[in-house]
Amino acid sequence: MGKVGKRAKATEDAMRLFEGKCREHNLSITPQRVAIYRELISSTNHPSAVDIHNKVREYFSNISIDTVSRTLQTFQQIGLAKVLESSGDPKRFDSNLEPHHHFRCMRCGKIIDFKHEMYDALEVPRDIADKYLVVDKKVHLEGLCDTCRTG
Repeated sequence: MGKVGKRAKATEDAMRLFEGKCREHNLSITPQRVAIYRELISSTNHPSAVDIHNKVREYFSNISIDTVSRTLQTFQQIGLAKVLESSGDPKRFDSNLEPHHHFRCMRCGKIIDFKHEMYDALEVPRDIADKYLVVDKKVHLEGLCDTCRTG
């Protein structure tokens, strides 16, 4: 299967997941929700609500930023997206639900996904594990991307 075929299959699988999660949580599958989700899954740069809003407004000119923000939060709550941790920047969203980690460029803000088995296997410190239920582990690296480092 070629690159285009794999992308089409991934989109089809994601849309099936979307429909299933909406039904499971008694959410209507509205054209606006579909458009917001399609923009989220087609993005490779961990978009903010503003980024998605700008894209969706091309075909739903009256959609508000509040609608997009609330929809993305709903997607996060029902397991269709993850919110990336940030330090003061607008929330960024990730439709990649597979285990992975992130590198964020401190200059341009670019976020890059990466996998690393040793990071996946990190042990939770005992004082945390004894007090809290840890349900996910992520490593977030910061530095300069290749473009900013050489520029």
